[in-house]
Amino acid sequence: MKNNVLEKDSMKKIDLQSLTLYIGAIAILIIFTVVCRLAGKNFLTFGNIQNVITQSSVIAVIAIGQSVVILTGGIDLSVGSTVGFVGILGGLLIKSGMPIGVVCILLIVMGILVGACNGALISYGKIPAFIVTLGSLQIIRGVTMVVNSGKPISGFPEGLRAIMNTKILGMPISVLYVFILYAIMMTIMTKTRLGRWIYSIGGNAKAAKLAGVKTKKIEVYSYVISGIFAAVGGILLLSRLSYADPNAGSGYELDSIAAVVIGGIAMSGGKGNLGNTLVGALILGMLKCGLQILNVPVYYQTIIIGLAIITAVFFDKAKERRAE
Repeated sequence: MKNNVLEKDSMKKIDLQSLTLYIGAIAILIIFTVVCRLAGKNFLTFGNIQNVITQSSVIAVIAIGQSVVILTGGIDLSVGSTVGFVGILGGLLIKSGMPIGVVCILLIVMGILVGACNGALISYGKIPAFIVTLGSLQIIRGVTMVVNSGKPISGFPEGLRAIMNTKILGMPISVLYVFILYAIMMTIMTKTRLGRWIYSIGGNAKAAKLAGVKTKKIEVYSYVISGIFAAVGGILLLSRLSYADPNAGSGYELDSIAAVVIGGIAMSGGKGNLGNTLVGALILGMLKCGLQILNVPVYYQTIIIGLAIITAVFFDKAKERRAE
């Protein structure tokens, strides 16, 4: 009974908060598009829009898992290293002659294992998420370097490139992947008990536990989900580039967090939805593309993106203070 009451109250709050955040994120996206259009005449060309969507798709997919973790009040800094490891491991398996479909399944299983290890150490080992995933970031990146002596891998079959470089009605197939994955996860997060429990943990973990939610197990599940989407992101990146680099995915942990935060999901957990994250990923992609079109040096781009993250968190905290 307590469980049902908690879920209903949580979902009412989620609906209102998510709608507000979603409208805000869409407004930011529209404003930023107009600004970029005025600043760079080539910004809204069809080819450039395709480029933004393709480049944003990998981060958008990784950010799904990052969103789930952040909604519980956690964080996953290991996703970028997982992307790099998946690329190198996948490259070695494909070059050994293993079918691409089997390789993809094995890589997703690897993502599950990484997420399960992170989640278990955080939930049952009671080690802060920041420390565990920071350690995982280093360990996985190191293993990636060891596996192939730090060397990249190339010369893959066309079947691998087809995963990301096919077009449907003139649009990159990555659009379809992103749409399907977000639709599935948004349904899970809003229509199932697992999603409601994730929100309840982020909203008030103690209350959720008193209501009968198995908070530790659900927290582990959230990191498993993050591991899965990091692996999927790694597969998509490997396919898009048709090149496995041990340094691939470097910085993606920050980009995925940026997409979540810019989209309006609260870092404290329990507020926002995956629709916000998708918009955040597009804003981030457009920001990078707009800065490139304006010929802003890479080091200045990094500063601007960092400022965007801090600004988003500042306004998020300001909203929380007003609500109190």
